[in-house]
Amino acid sequence: MSARILYVDDEDDIREIAQMSLELEPRFEVRSCSSGAQALAVAADWQPNLILLDVMMPDMDGPETLKRLAASPLTASIPVAFITARTQTHQVEHYLAMGAVGVIAKPFDPLALAAEVGKLLALRAR
Repeated sequence: MSARILYVDDEDDIREIAQMSLELEPRFEVRSCSSGAQALAVAADWQPNLILLDVMMPDMDGPETLKRLAASPLTASIPVAFITARTQTHQVEHYLAMGAVGVIAKPFDPLALAAEVGKLLALRAR
């Protein structure tokens, strides 16, 4: 079973590393975006199985992007996980309360990223 993963981050180098890391898993089809606004359009059109969303982005941050994804009938059912350096317990709880299905710590381990994403997808499949 293949899975579509949308990775959203305003930093080009991190986006590139994440995409290469995720593509190590042959079942993943990966696309990436550099902004929340771009993510809204791509998610509605492409219908990914999971969106990995950076919290800190200019213009529209991760939480605002999540809010807008959840408000649209085209994207409301797509699970979103945040990728962030802000991973203290209360911050993670806040992201989960907002509707995120998980939180992946930045900097992430490029060799472990695909496995972490696989776990999030498996949780969603139950």
